[in-house]
Amino acid sequence: MDVQPGSTPAPDPEAATTTPSVEASLSAVTADWPVKAADAVDQVVSLVHDRFIRPVMLGARALVFGLLILALAVVLGVTLSVSLLRFLDVYLFPGQVWASYLLLGGLFTIVGIVLWAQRNRGGIDPAAAQS
Repeated sequence: MDVQPGSTPAPDPEAATTTPSVEASLSAVTADWPVKAADAVDQVVSLVHDRFIRPVMLGARALVFGLLILALAVVLGVTLSVSLLRFLDVYLFPGQVWASYLLLGGLFTIVGIVLWAQRNRGGIDPAAAQS
């Protein structure tokens, strides 16, 4: 087969049939890999979020709300104690603060004794838990 300068060689019939299929599969692979890579990254991010981030966020949320409720309970308890003391001092025992303190202190002592007596009911016995 002689090729003249300036002329194009005749296409080989066998090469013409294999080249488009290779090019088509190659273009399909190169067009599909960004989608597969993005899906793989998305799966890894979802897995990390579901296994690690979500439980940490729930724990942090519970901790924050628990501390907020505790702080509000302390403020409410102090406010109610002071209000009760003022009520007792002004209306029940006018001018005798010691009687208001005695009554309120006795009330708090009784509540404390009752709560202390019930500290292990329904819970784990500390002596049994250590053995």
